[in-house]
Amino acid sequence: MKVYAVIDTNVLVSALLRWDSVPGSIMEHALIGSIIPVLSNEILSEYNEVLRRGKFPFAEEDIVTLIDGLMNRGVALDPTTVSENLPDPTDVIFYAVTMKARQENNAFLITGNIRRFPLKPFIVTPREMLTILENSIKDNISRETV
Repeated sequence: MKVYAVIDTNVLVSALLRWDSVPGSIMEHALIGSIIPVLSNEILSEYNEVLRRGKFPFAEEDIVTLIDGLMNRGVALDPTTVSENLPDPTDVIFYAVTMKARQENNAFLITGNIRRFPLKPFIVTPREMLTILENSIKDNISRETV
């Protein structure tokens, strides 16, 4: 099963800080194709700006490799209009693109800051997303053995 997901910037930051982590696993899934990244120009701009902040020790090559990989595997959408007021205005684009993706697919928003978004079953932490992926693999194996 392929899962469509908008990935919040904090997941990319956490993954690059420590690749052998849950956020790192999310990024691996996005780069191998079990998660289809859902992107927009605004999301890509935020990724580029945040990952290049001086406070992070990321090599330019690692940033380029990660963003290029997401762009090559992902789908681009324009955001839809949303009525929810989010505590951080920079989060609106992630929620709006997720809502657009959900019009055609069962899409998720993966974030390490779940409290900054509305309480919805499709807004998940990286750990919850890994559980969803593991359960979908188990379900597919069960169906194949029947």
